[in-house]
Amino acid sequence: MNNDTNVTVVGAGPVGLALAAELALAGVSVQVLERQAEPERAMKAQSITMTTAEALDRRGLLAAAERIQRETLGRSGPVVAGKSPSDTRFTGHFAGMAVDADLVNWDDPDFVAHTAAAGARVVPQPELVALLTEHVTRLGVPIHRGVEVTSFEDTGDGVIVGANHGSVRTDWLVGCDGGHSAVRRLAGIEFPGEDPEITGIQAVVEVAGSLALTNGWTWTPRGTYRYGPQPGRVAIVEFDHPPADRKSEITLEEVQTRLRRVTGADITVTALHGAPTRWTDNTRQAANYRAGRVLLAGDAAHVHPPFGGQGLNLGYGDAMNLGWKLAAVIAGWAPEGLLDTYDAERRPIGEWVLAWTRGQIGVLRGDAKSGALREIVSDLLSTRDGATYAVKHLSGVVQRIDLPGDHPLIGRQVPDLWLSDGSRLVDHGHGGGFLLLDRTSDGAFACIAKAWDGRVTVVADEPASPAGVLVRPDGVVAWAVDSADAAGLEDTLRRWAGEAKAVRAGECR
Repeated sequence: MNNDTNVTVVGAGPVGLALAAELALAGVSVQVLERQAEPERAMKAQSITMTTAEALDRRGLLAAAERIQRETLGRSGPVVAGKSPSDTRFTGHFAGMAVDADLVNWDDPDFVAHTAAAGARVVPQPELVALLTEHVTRLGVPIHRGVEVTSFEDTGDGVIVGANHGSVRTDWLVGCDGGHSAVRRLAGIEFPGEDPEITGIQAVVEVAGSLALTNGWTWTPRGTYRYGPQPGRVAIVEFDHPPADRKSEITLEEVQTRLRRVTGADITVTALHGAPTRWTDNTRQAANYRAGRVLLAGDAAHVHPPFGGQGLNLGYGDAMNLGWKLAAVIAGWAPEGLLDTYDAERRPIGEWVLAWTRGQIGVLRGDAKSGALREIVSDLLSTRDGATYAVKHLSGVVQRIDLPGDHPLIGRQVPDLWLSDGSRLVDHGHGGGFLLLDRTSDGAFACIAKAWDGRVTVVADEPASPAGVLVRPDGVVAWAVDSADAAGLEDTLRRWAGEAKAVRAGECR
């Protein structure tokens, strides 16, 4: 372990690795401590949302993510940038009810604005962790495995972290260590919410004879199960009670018993493959995402049922939002209160995801009332408007942060803004930092941004609409205009990128 780093991240899952990468890109010294000796191979998220795919794209990792999707789906050949071919129109499901891609209005402006990363959606969590591990290694971030945090002391100007292999001092400590976060517990941060009532198991099995199960989700009087899409993959949900010990090993006998109980079939499981996982509908959100010099991100800050695959992606958004803000504080140029906006911006999105997954559990249950509601929701998902609404929210393309300004792009993730040279705006931001698109004929926006040189990368382009767009390092549009009017640009830069630097006489500010 390294002493006197700027930031120590606890947890080498996708959230911790994404955060470490953002900090390293900003020049912050960072290390990652991970309790497990080897990367986890457990079956968890099987895909990522468009917001996560675009976050990978913004850091130059799109090609690697597309390669993973092709390998996962068993397809070959390039994914055409800017296109959304039918075989990459990933929709997802709501409470086990798959959304038919042919019903979705893919010409909706929200989808059209976000197509470049469409071929990087089917990225399972273990493969994403491997991709991000390579990324942070290239950036020089050390990952210390087999290190379990046992204590820490916030001294006001840093944090002394105790672990099973000694202690280290760090300026900031960030817990990305999951729903049972040691960092959250040691920080004394409350974790209010609802206790679990159901049990879910996910596994890949071999059985004696043929596995005569229906592909997709099936409801029975005893629970619900899903078979596929990979051969032998089963997900089993029972509504009777939570597991007595969620951390206990999932045995072949347990999977067989639950599978027989829910399906009603005399199934004999002969083998388990990979690392089966167990989950519940435990739903909680941390009372605070920060306590002094200690912060939380990912499942350490919020847990919920896994339906819709929102958990990994919610945490990834936390990492992108927190990374540049914490780096700005460390660098000394952060505007007052910048770090406070992390909780303020991410909490409402977390609350929405918790509500979205709670709703799915309500629809998923096996009782008559839930079954009646499921039929209604199924009918709605079978309409063009219903399918389009669901996929918009599942993919994250309508996600928005409440920021000042009237332009429809403000507060949204930056869309696929193609430039006259054939590149996209995000292609110019692989190293992090702010991006300013200037399509004025006289470079008026770029002139103003000179006072923030080193923090803002200006990309000039031929006149078009939108005429100007300022993108924060996390991909959120902070300012946008359709004309050459620079009103609000300087104030927005000062709000997010700190005070302007001195400029030479004759230069604009």
